[in-house]
Amino acid sequence: MTALNHHRVGAGEPLVLVHGIGSRWQVWEPIIDTLAASYEVIAVDLPGFGDSAPLATTTVDTLTEALAEFLAAQGIERPHLAGNSMGGLITLNLGARGLARSVTAFSPIAFWDNAGRIWCQQSLGKSRLLARQLKPALPTILGTAAGRTAFLTLVFGKAWAVSAQVAVDTANGAAEAPGFESAMASFATAKLHEIGALPDIPVTIAWGDRDILLTYRTQSRRARAVLPGAEHRTLHGCGHTPFYDDPAACAQAVLDTVGKK
Repeated sequence: MTALNHHRVGAGEPLVLVHGIGSRWQVWEPIIDTLAASYEVIAVDLPGFGDSAPLATTTVDTLTEALAEFLAAQGIERPHLAGNSMGGLITLNLGARGLARSVTAFSPIAFWDNAGRIWCQQSLGKSRLLARQLKPALPTILGTAAGRTAFLTLVFGKAWAVSAQVAVDTANGAAEAPGFESAMASFATAKLHEIGALPDIPVTIAWGDRDILLTYRTQSRRARAVLPGAEHRTLHGCGHTPFYDDPAACAQAVLDTVGKK
């Protein structure tokens, strides 16, 4: 069992937050306080990301298993789950296995066609390479609104509006994550394995209409077709990782979902 670094705050029913590839638990910071006013929030670093040690073999499926093992070890039984991107698919698969009270997935992976998946992998891979190559200059580049817009529009819908520190931390998180390459390679076979228990619990799929990494128009439409019983929300003006773009709307999406159970 690999221990997972995590941030735990609040009281009430457990609500577990799961980041995407190249990210870390801090990506949820804009909405954690709002959620922790009503729930016990556990924001995790997946293995090989943030401050969690990597797995021997890192795939979307092994990350899913590692999270399930962590929850069991912590005595967290059937929590509410919220995930972004890769974390969105992880939470959906755990929900399908009956391990969640509710699932809120923000721009989950695996609702792509082959071209969309390749675009995602190539875009992420090039961005990571660029961040590694420019690492010494990142504070200067990302210290300007123009630099943040050019560098991070793949992630944020309003990249110019995030702070320079958030921008640098975001770029470095992707550049330094040891689990990045193998997790991204596993996107080729990543999928929602089964619908399972998802029709029996509240599920919300929320998608930013400025998401250019997992294109909003096509991939949100496929998610509606695969999960017609879920609630599908459009986050206007938001990108792939929407929590800095519109924290109020993101927090409300989670609160509305967990409130249905």
